[in-house]
Amino acid sequence: MNITLRIVVFLLINFGALGLGNFFTGNGVASEWLSNINKAPWTPPGWVFGFAWTSIMICFSIYLALLWPKIENKNLFIGLFSLQFILNVLWNPVFFHFNNVALGMAIIVSLTILVWWFFIHYFPTLKRASLLILPYAIWMVIASSLNGYILLYN
Repeated sequence: MNITLRIVVFLLINFGALGLGNFFTGNGVASEWLSNINKAPWTPPGWVFGFAWTSIMICFSIYLALLWPKIENKNLFIGLFSLQFILNVLWNPVFFHFNNVALGMAIIVSLTILVWWFFIHYFPTLKRASLLILPYAIWMVIASSLNGYILLYN
């Protein structure tokens, strides 16, 4: 499979995760619950989330497409990538629909650790191309801090 096809496949999978997460969010973003809770002073405006996730998933898809042919243990990769997919999708309904901030925190911290694991573990394999996963890793730290603030101050 050539690089272009791998990028397309990973784009479909990653944007599929965003689509599922958005579907399971329901009216959560516009909910009364979310508008009435204490949010972190550094919470970005709503449009930033869409822009950030779009950029992140494009970079992440290219990263994965470059990484795939170089991975020796494909089963480990597929398992961890699948876990990343599940955690990414799962956080939305847990946080927005069920308003379970504590479980949301556990999920988002797990996802953050997993994304940083990808960066650290595969850095020797991809070197500079590993920079493509940094937006995802950094965003997860920011998202975890936003979730943590809500957990602590509500």
